[in-house]
Amino acid sequence: MQTKTAMTSQPSKSIHWFTFAAPSKFYFLAKKLIPLFWLFSIVLGLVGLILGLLFAPTDAVQGDSYRIIFIHVPAAWMSMILYLAMAFWGAMGMIFNARLAYRISNSIAITGAIMTFIALWTGALWGKPTWGAWWVWDARLTSELILLFLYIGYLSLYSAIDDARKAAKAASLLAIIGVVNVPIIYFSVKWWNTLHQGASITVTKTSMDSSMLLAMLIMTFAFWSYTFATILTRVNYKTLDEESHTDWVQKELSDIGGLK
Repeated sequence: MQTKTAMTSQPSKSIHWFTFAAPSKFYFLAKKLIPLFWLFSIVLGLVGLILGLLFAPTDAVQGDSYRIIFIHVPAAWMSMILYLAMAFWGAMGMIFNARLAYRISNSIAITGAIMTFIALWTGALWGKPTWGAWWVWDARLTSELILLFLYIGYLSLYSAIDDARKAAKAASLLAIIGVVNVPIIYFSVKWWNTLHQGASITVTKTSMDSSMLLAMLIMTFAFWSYTFATILTRVNYKTLDEESHTDWVQKELSDIGGLK
């Protein structure tokens, strides 16, 4: 026979994920996380660069010119991932009519455009000693350039419309349509006879030296940390600006001395 004590169920400690959908909850969570992400980005960036530039061996074919990968590859990865994230949060904003989702989508766009520019710029620096040219109309380079135009188009469209909600919807729709370009970038080296080399890393294997791989993975985490720090900072700034009529923002602005 079960005792009364045994039959009494303990209250479950469930996580209320939608708690942070409220702008005030998200703001204070982000405020705590931003310094940590900045710290991680600086420390991991320094460790990754020291390992990659000073301790990773010289490549047998490309010499030391390959070391640009410690910047180029993480930036290229981030450029594609951030575009998908921007479109996802734009879609969330359209589906749930959520202003926080639109803010996240818009805040991702700027960092994504910066990552895409870095990927193209470092790719040109790598292309000159490797291919003998700063730029070729290679399938991957061309589709990556289109990605930069999509980011710029998103930001331009958002800025061109005065009504914030209409601007967010129009820019989000453009972002969602542009998602088709991301798999084209990723699979371009397989779909076409392209000049660009294939991936050196897959889920199951890598052709890289272990010290090269370690340095590149550390740099990737540094880029992730930088990305979270900048996006959360931008979202919080937009929240304070757009929610300035609320009591909690008035109090927060008073505590921090207003928007800089």
